[in-house]
Amino acid sequence: MSSHQFNFPVLKQRAVIVQAIRDFFRRSGFWEAETPQLVPLPSMEPYLEVFETQLLDQNRQPTRAFLISSPEYAMKQMLAAGSGNIFQITKSFRNAEGVSPRHNPEFSILEWYRVGADYLQIMDDCEQLLKSIAKTIHPDQQPILEYQGEIYNLTEPWERITVSQAFKKYAQIDQKILLTTPKLLAASKERGYQVNEQTTWEEVYNQIFLNEIEPNLGKTKPTIIYEYPVSQAALSKKKKSDPRFAERFEFYINGLELGNAFSELTDWQEQLNRLKEDQQEKAKTGRTLFDIDYNFINALKSGLPECAGIAVGVDRLVMLFTDQPSIQETLAFPATHLWPELIK
Repeated sequence: MSSHQFNFPVLKQRAVIVQAIRDFFRRSGFWEAETPQLVPLPSMEPYLEVFETQLLDQNRQPTRAFLISSPEYAMKQMLAAGSGNIFQITKSFRNAEGVSPRHNPEFSILEWYRVGADYLQIMDDCEQLLKSIAKTIHPDQQPILEYQGEIYNLTEPWERITVSQAFKKYAQIDQKILLTTPKLLAASKERGYQVNEQTTWEEVYNQIFLNEIEPNLGKTKPTIIYEYPVSQAALSKKKKSDPRFAERFEFYINGLELGNAFSELTDWQEQLNRLKEDQQEKAKTGRTLFDIDYNFINALKSGLPECAGIAVGVDRLVMLFTDQPSIQETLAFPATHLWPELIK
């Protein structure tokens, strides 16, 4: 390993921020869970690639094993067993995403789950958490974030906009077009995107979202974008009053996605059906295939309480609060140092 310049001021500030997160949750009535990073089966997100390894027994007989991309399944098993409100800061791993200012294959994730709550309460948690971090760093100032020459006001309420409203506002695509595949494909083609017979609704949705919606989110204060189309529900509940949408939100600062939250799906049968669909999607896209985690499904069967939760990228938070241009600058041993050949 070559000589490496450690940015100790940033690393020390990182330690302050991580401690501020822990203090916030302890004050808020949560306790800190600890779950494994090496598991027999990882979570089934269809567009994520996993790190696979082998667990050898004393006779060197191999068993498949994986590094987690999130602690979600394990934390939900704890919730189903009666843990109450829990949070965790842990390492997670995602393969085939490359190394960039926003991505590192090993990263720190903050997840928390609030029992007897829905995604609206998690929105409030996010507002209070970031405000609390800002006040820890600068106790005598208003809760603001200064990043790359811009000021972001962290005072609640943050901007809240639905996905439908955002498509209308930033891409001039109304809800009827957004939710109708032929219409969205036609609108996308008119806008100059590559569309052919094989193009799916999801591909077009993602192109427009990433290029025309995301850069506009969180310009002067954080933005919460919520009520995703139900095909983007992931592990969230459908909205009772309009099941075309899911009780899911993400929050952004400066076009950077920081967290992904759900009113958690508690119906084990629907969850199993979604995982089977995700598994088929993985097969189509050539990603590593593995079995469904029935320990997770059985935990839901035993009774997951009504709850809501979120995953937040700790490295991205640290990047913003320490005014660094890249998450690589917030890590003691970034991938850009460990594997310089990965830098394109």
